[in-house]
Amino acid sequence: MTTEPSLVPNETTLTASGIARLANVGRAAVSNWRRRYADFPTPVGGTPASPSFDAREVESWLRRHGRLHRASTDEWAWRHIESYQPAAQISDVLGIAGALLLVRASQTQATDAGLPTPRQLVTRLRALDRALATMVDPLLPKQWTAQLDTLLRVVDQLGTEQGPETAFEYLHHRYASSAHSMSGLAGTPDAVAEVMLALAGQGTHTFDFTSGTGSILRMAADQALARGTATRCYAQEINPQYALITMLRLWLLHLRARRSIDTEPPVVHVGDSLLADALPDLRADVVVANFPFGIHEWGHDQLAYDPRWTYGLPPRTEPELAWVQHALAHLAPGGTAVVLMPPAAASRPAGRRVRAELIRRGALRAVVALPAGLMPPTGIGLHVWVLTQPDPHQPPAGDLLMVDTTAAPDRPLTDTVASAWSTYRSPAYAELPGVHRAVPVIDILDDHVDLTPQRHLPQTHGSATDPAQVITRIDEFDRLLDQLRHNLPAVAPAPDTPLRDAPHADIADLIRSGSITVHRAPNRSRSTGTTATTVVLTAADILSGSPATGTTTRTTDDEPGPDVRPDDILVPVIGHKISARVATPEQIGAELGPGTQLIRVDTTRFDPWFIAGVISHTDNLRIAGRASSTGNGAMRIDIRRLSIPVLALEQQHTYGEAFRRLAEFRTTLERASATGATLAREINDALTSGVLGLTH
Repeated sequence: MTTEPSLVPNETTLTASGIARLANVGRAAVSNWRRRYADFPTPVGGTPASPSFDAREVESWLRRHGRLHRASTDEWAWRHIESYQPAAQISDVLGIAGALLLVRASQTQATDAGLPTPRQLVTRLRALDRALATMVDPLLPKQWTAQLDTLLRVVDQLGTEQGPETAFEYLHHRYASSAHSMSGLAGTPDAVAEVMLALAGQGTHTFDFTSGTGSILRMAADQALARGTATRCYAQEINPQYALITMLRLWLLHLRARRSIDTEPPVVHVGDSLLADALPDLRADVVVANFPFGIHEWGHDQLAYDPRWTYGLPPRTEPELAWVQHALAHLAPGGTAVVLMPPAAASRPAGRRVRAELIRRGALRAVVALPAGLMPPTGIGLHVWVLTQPDPHQPPAGDLLMVDTTAAPDRPLTDTVASAWSTYRSPAYAELPGVHRAVPVIDILDDHVDLTPQRHLPQTHGSATDPAQVITRIDEFDRLLDQLRHNLPAVAPAPDTPLRDAPHADIADLIRSGSITVHRAPNRSRSTGTTATTVVLTAADILSGSPATGTTTRTTDDEPGPDVRPDDILVPVIGHKISARVATPEQIGAELGPGTQLIRVDTTRFDPWFIAGVISHTDNLRIAGRASSTGNGAMRIDIRRLSIPVLALEQQHTYGEAFRRLAEFRTTLERASATGATLAREINDALTSGVLGLTH
């Protein structure tokens, strides 16, 4: 029977955040335990505001009270890697864990001999691949530390449960999506890799000269194996930690592949592909790359006369065009290179001569615009360039395929791209208006040589504005204008009003008396344990008066947010102004989401719309607002700092009705503004295209 490992084998003290992580709760729960339980461990250091506790005492207390998070083996394994100290060595530790899993995968029989020693591990790796053993050896201590011993035993257990390859892929996925992998620069997301390989096709040799952690190459090898074929993977990566992870991932897949087909092991080199090409003679059938963008110190001066620049010397500010020509230099005749590019590279003036030469000689065959957000941390929509090695005995292609995947949001991304590329290469190509088109080269080779797909894919006639839709929207706009006129309350100058000299009561005092209560959604745990997604009310829903549209994820142990009741006053927590609204019928029963708060009043004493109106007074932001961390000037609103006028309930009802109509006026005004802006654009487009005419 396996003993559950300690969560804190390498820590002597824990902060409140560390305790919360062990228990899969928020920090507020930890503070609550300290107050409620007399046997909770006492601080051993830190400050009163940020105390630290003995790690073993805390773990023991959590176990006694049944609050220690019951994580699965894969979660235990990742937590040990994630919490490894020193943190700078986490990538190395992942490599050591992968080396152990690879050795286990290579064993023909199961063994109960326990962990191999560091020297035994290197010896077994050397029997597989001397280059791999050379990469791992410098990372290993002479003997396992207590920290590494515990970590590797959990990883070994994970490999037994899931299989070594599956176990390492899980750990890699967690690593690539964590902050330790340089914000996602280590791996290429599967959705992007699938698109690139759909364009690249099949080959016996696949090369990635900036492999990261090998995501594209591994997918290429896995796809080949699924087809019953093999591709030998070649890689070069400047980061030695990423290179090792690439080698381990490819080797684990290679061990699986060679059970059924004859395949050669992967080749991985460490180094700068441009300045120190480790495979100058390699000519691969498939070249794929997701290289770093915008690095101007890429070796422009040292490589001024490099033979790879057959399409022109890349300007210093155009390193991506250097990578493109490096890809072509390693491409076999008839092969395909597919590279990920920043959209600016399609149109920057400095690179137009090289772009023109790539097109003129037939090396560049397609440019694909991807949707935004596929490659975190960047939010822009990247491009994919497809290149082939020109045949000197054949005339260059007379056109270039342009694909805009954002114009077909309802179709699977890979299907859209693969279909466009396949039909483009067939004799009976037919464009899909607005999505893909074979653009004549003569139309591109102008003074700009702009390769942005959207520039060459005009809107289709079928997407022009429907005249009947425009007329319907005009009628809708008229109705909104009528509502606007009706919603404004009748007002007039008055020398004296009930609100002018009314006494005020502090909301904080009313809260203490129980006549007003304030509720917020609880803080959510950041744990990756069992979770559920719930629809909740957002700040935007409050402002628009719409039903709940937001979602939040909470673990099964998290408390749900308060439900909205009739007459509840809803207020966003952060904003440039205080916008209090009484819950609409569609919002009643919804769960309060993050960034929102509600005020619940005694309706025998207060009119909810009256309270919402006086709270929303412009000057109240100065009193209730505190600087927030949003960086856009918005304020965090604490309504407990405010006071409200004291009026008779009947007078409150009168003002409350006026405040309600004003809230409806603001909502209708926003709808009218949005509808009017859309209407103006549609009429402009319809007149220009001739769909609508002017009446006299």
